[in-house]
Amino acid sequence: MNPDVTIDQREVAFYSGLAETWWDEQGPFWPLHKLNALRSRYIVEKLSQHFDRGSAGATPLQGLRVLDVGCGGGILSESMARLGANVTGIDVVEKNIAIASLHAEQQGLPIDYLLSTASTLADSGAQFDVVLNMEVVEHVADVSTFMRDCARLVGDGGAMFVATINRTAKAWLFAIVGAEYVLRWLPRGTHRWGMFQKPAETSGHLAKGGLSVLDAVGVAANPVARSLRVTRSLAVNYMLFSARTES
Repeated sequence: MNPDVTIDQREVAFYSGLAETWWDEQGPFWPLHKLNALRSRYIVEKLSQHFDRGSAGATPLQGLRVLDVGCGGGILSESMARLGANVTGIDVVEKNIAIASLHAEQQGLPIDYLLSTASTLADSGAQFDVVLNMEVVEHVADVSTFMRDCARLVGDGGAMFVATINRTAKAWLFAIVGAEYVLRWLPRGTHRWGMFQKPAETSGHLAKGGLSVLDAVGVAANPVARSLRVTRSLAVNYMLFSARTES
């Protein structure tokens, strides 16, 4: 794979060391497993509205071409595949792709995993109905270029979800000090405050790519119950639902 300005080699090394723990629901990625259930419901709700799917039963995403950028071990990719989507997952960490591919095969899920960047895939001319850009923005070296490449992957009438962390004092307190040092929900070093993006910045990148933000939500955590819920506050983290409304 050719060098890519969006790749942060420190992040690649960090996640390579954690790759074997992706599917351990009691391991370092346990918050991601809980978050996955929450955001999957949100994704289905918004896509059902956007593509006018109505009530589609157990497979509401049937036939939609979905790309999971920075797929990690495949937690979200598998959820989308189980909901009927035709899923492609990409990541720049080779161990992640190997683990995701093996787990999907064991589950009988036909997910296409590729060791690739968004740039390389976009250069190939690939486009999707849905691009999932979840918890990746805060780990790339060149956000503007990365977001441009992700937008290129959204086809006419398609949608992109972006989930990341806000660059606020509250986010530093909760997402880094609280989650990594006090509660130890995440391994130390998972996040760097300076790499966080404010919602207006992310919305700006989406607009440059021809995408309009249609909805925004945050996720609130209850540290005692170890539970998560959707909130309208974007002060700590946020998820944006955007769509290409014009070709």
